[in-house]
Amino acid sequence: MFTGIIETLGTIKALKKEGENIHIKVASTITNELKIDQSVAHNGICLTVVNIDNDVYTVTAIKETIDKTNLSTWNVDDVVNLERAMKLGDRLDGHIVQGHVDQTAICKNIEEANGSWYFTFEYDKNLHNITIEKGSITVNGVSLTVVNSKENEFSVAIIPYTYEHTNFHDFEIGTKINLEFDVIGKYVARLHGMNLDK
Repeated sequence: MFTGIIETLGTIKALKKEGENIHIKVASTITNELKIDQSVAHNGICLTVVNIDNDVYTVTAIKETIDKTNLSTWNVDDVVNLERAMKLGDRLDGHIVQGHVDQTAICKNIEEANGSWYFTFEYDKNLHNITIEKGSITVNGVSLTVVNSKENEFSVAIIPYTYEHTNFHDFEIGTKINLEFDVIGKYVARLHGMNLDK
């Protein structure tokens, strides 16, 4: 379980395909604090640490993860958002995040607004996920509040701190990102008779 509050950034050092899996080597300032079998969210994707070598650790993604996320677009030297699993008893500063990406989206628009930024994302409505105005959404692992919610798109407002300390500063029009929709929002939608499993 995660909160969507990014701890630090990691840099992809190597990508190695083995069968349908991809082994990913990541350099990070938190590597020396990690342990084998520990869960770390990478752009919102929960992956397990399988090896540690100095300041570089390795995680492995299976085919299902690759198919449902933007992981197939990652390249060496790309920067990813990192968050370790939350500790029981910690403050929940973001929202409840499972680290299970629901689908991807495309950055449709970036608008600067007096030192902050509005990012608009478009996603495939046929997967029956929804956003709720002022509800929570996870974009590349970052816990954010939805503004201007529509049937297949939404926007988020990004403050300078978030812009500088996540990979939002690398986004361009057309960038493919990972989305995890609010688990509580999904529950409420089901209570109101919306079938999200079509």
